[in-house]
Amino acid sequence: MANSNYNLCFLALILFTTNIRSENDLHNHTHLEKLPLLRKCHRSDPDLNNCIKEAIEDLRPYLAKGIPELFIPSCEPLYIPEIVMNQGNINSVGVQSTYRNIRVYGPSEFVLKTLKVDLEKMRIRIKLQLPYLRMTANYSIIGNILMLPINASGISEGNYTNIEANIFVQCNTFKFHNKKHFNVREVAIDFNIGHASVYFSDLFPGDSELALEMNNFLNDNWIPVSLEFKPILEETIGNMFKKFANKLYHKYPVDDILPI
Repeated sequence: MANSNYNLCFLALILFTTNIRSENDLHNHTHLEKLPLLRKCHRSDPDLNNCIKEAIEDLRPYLAKGIPELFIPSCEPLYIPEIVMNQGNINSVGVQSTYRNIRVYGPSEFVLKTLKVDLEKMRIRIKLQLPYLRMTANYSIIGNILMLPINASGISEGNYTNIEANIFVQCNTFKFHNKKHFNVREVAIDFNIGHASVYFSDLFPGDSELALEMNNFLNDNWIPVSLEFKPILEETIGNMFKKFANKLYHKYPVDDILPI
């Protein structure tokens, strides 16, 4: 989960480093010159990919507190209000879980491996690595684990290392007031985690030994459990990001976002 939350933060950074301006309304633009921290990238630049990568590095020092002018939230920690998951029955685990007040620590330490922008096909492909993420949340869970009924709530913590993410963004364009705008049509995220450890408090109130055994089971089986969560997370975060990105893309024309 933590890695997917980070993808939202990073994708926002990728798409908003290239000359987006702050929001007032559709007809009231704030000039780019008022945002001096932005490196200006032009779509005619033969080294556009490198320009955007450098723009991302320029913004790295600002990520911890966020950049309100670009609608980039604080990334230290990154905050997500809620994620709900329904996990089917696999490896004796079948639960519905809800995570609220999610906070993810460590996303600003990303390493951008590759970034490729295809303006003709309006695609962005990103590969990044992250050494470490820590996530805390308020959880509630109901279902069965190891054929044991469980109905619990409390604090959860996850620690994730050696994370690799591949991100694909597909755009198209439309016209509004005779100006061309980008539209994010699809966001596909595929991530892999090198290792994970998790802890859930109060799994079985009054039975600390059983709670310990359950936490041990979840840690021993983190790979199959995470694979079951993975498609839900990737789709959820992709849809969240698409809505978030289009709020800005639909506001500013292509020539403002990425001038010639």
